[in-house]
Amino acid sequence: MTPTLTTPHTAATAPELAPREQEALRHIAAGRTYLQTARHMGLSKHTVDAYLRRIRAKLNVNSTAEMTRMAIALGL
Repeated sequence: MTPTLTTPHTAATAPELAPREQEALRHIAAGRTYLQTARHMGLSKHTVDAYLRRIRAKLNVNSTAEMTRMAIALGL
């Protein structure tokens, strides 16, 4: 049996993210800080942090780099 590489997430994962989670993910993937994202979205830094923790859990990723890769893969 030959091992194969698979991508654990596909475009079908996108509907799992709430619209504000998607927006926060777009900002972070664009290189903005949590504080910049919060200011742009009119939220507190703590709320953005909560959104990103939920995104990490939903997409099963652990780093900002992985979140950015997933945002690109999801077309965000």
